[in-house]
Amino acid sequence: MRTAVVTGATGGIGSAVVAALVGRGHGVVALGRDAGRLARLARDGVTPVAHDLRRGRAAPPEVLELERLDALVHCAGVAPVASVAGTTAETWDEVLGTNLVGPARLTAAALPALRAAQGAVVLVGMAPGLQDVPRWSAYAGSKAALRELAGSLRAEEPLLRVALVNPGGTATPLLARVRHELGRPYDPATALSPAAVAEAVADLLDSPAAGWRDVVDVLG
Repeated sequence: MRTAVVTGATGGIGSAVVAALVGRGHGVVALGRDAGRLARLARDGVTPVAHDLRRGRAAPPEVLELERLDALVHCAGVAPVASVAGTTAETWDEVLGTNLVGPARLTAAALPALRAAQGAVVLVGMAPGLQDVPRWSAYAGSKAALRELAGSLRAEEPLLRVALVNPGGTATPLLARVRHELGRPYDPATALSPAAVAEAVADLLDSPAAGWRDVVDVLG
């Protein structure tokens, strides 16, 4: 059985990725903060693990003890709405810890298992073309840095497949909250479904080496 680790597994996209990968024969180690939602993920093929990327903690034993890892999918993300002037040091720490530093440290810890499997690392970025959004600098900045992390990792680890998946607006509670706080309309009927993003991730992981794409934009 192929093995995948999914971060942010209790979020809208993350939980959909867990379901898609289990459906395609992966055993999934699902990392998340919300104990209640983690418990609902538990089923055959899924190992739920409470882990908070924000805190800079070491990788959990369920990851460190893996001898082989076929895929590491980073879906964790936070997206507070605040101006540059109004973004506190604590908010910067939370955003960078969750969206960039935590994924980087967990990836580093998982590299021996990823190398053994010649596996894949997929990082979920931001909507294609998103830039210069007032009151969203921390989120956009962290996701721009995540793109550079993907590029550096790809250059350093030639045996691994590394991709950045950029979904358009996706119908999740996170997007609903952000649109409300930005004063923008939110209509889930016009947004991507989390399942569509998850299928794009799963399709990528199932693709042969010759069909691998370093950047995948999911637009509907």
